Amino acid sequence: MEHIMNGWFTELCPLWPGQAMSLQVDEILYQKKSKFQDILVFKSKTYGNVLVLDGLIQVTERDEFSYQEMIANLPLYSHPCPKKVLIIGGGDGGVLREVVKHPLVESVVQCEIDEEVINASKKFLPGMATAFYNPKANLHVGDGFEFMKKNQDAFDVIITDSSDPVGPAESLFKESYYQLMKMALRKGGIICSQGECQWLHLELIKEMQTFCKTLFPVVDYAYCTIPTYPSGQIGFMLCSRNPETNFKEPARALSKEDSESMTLKYYNTEIHRASFVLPEFAKKVLREA
Repeated sequence: MEHIMNGWFTELCPLWPGQAMSLQVDEILYQKKSKFQDILVFKSKTYGNVLVLDGLIQVTERDEFSYQEMIANLPLYSHPCPKKVLIIGGGDGGVLREVVKHPLVESVVQCEIDEEVINASKKFLPGMATAFYNPKANLHVGDGFEFMKKNQDAFDVIITDSSDPVGPAESLFKESYYQLMKMALRKGGIICSQGECQWLHLELIKEMQTFCKTLFPVVDYAYCTIPTYPSGQIGFMLCSRNPETNFKEPARALSKEDSESMTLKYYNTEIHRASFVLPEFAKKVLREA
């Protein structure tokens, strides 16, 4: 509650020093300290319900779709036939919601370590948590590291929907984690992980891209816009075991019928291609990696 003052929630974090994001609060809906983190849900004045973990905004009902659709569909439309998918994290259910919509996906396993996030999302973010009840979905509450160690050569696509590299999510930005994902992928498999913001974490992105290139023949970085994430932007690190993968050109174009049936509001084939076009300052740094 120290983040709320005079009716405003303010996100402060050493990962983005000297700047802050504030949202006006209508009502505190939920607050609990789980075994892993502090969970807060509040109703905001203009962004709907907001999920906060350890003082950092994870999703808001107003803009969550841009992140969820991109982190799901960039890898799914880069793979020729993504039948089996694994999601690490994503306890709010938003990525799962987008993955189960995909016509080629047959089954999805989601590993979320904090069951309290799932419970809070089911109650206060029902538009995101609907997919927990989908017949394609299998929920595993536990450590994603341990799950992948026991399930190698098993998935066509692995998506890591993590919070920022502090607290319980810090290990998800390390080379050892990417090595583990590689082992859990089938031949030709693809991973897509939350890849932080060019404006704030370019050196971290460069470091991640460098070690990814030692593990995978194809590595690329994309991004999307989202108002309530730091600097209004978030990126995605994509890696493929298939040397023929071209992330910039989808393996299949999104049809109008699929777009309508999937009720997409952000992702389309043009956005897919454009998301890899980097501004010059970022291109220069990442080109050296």
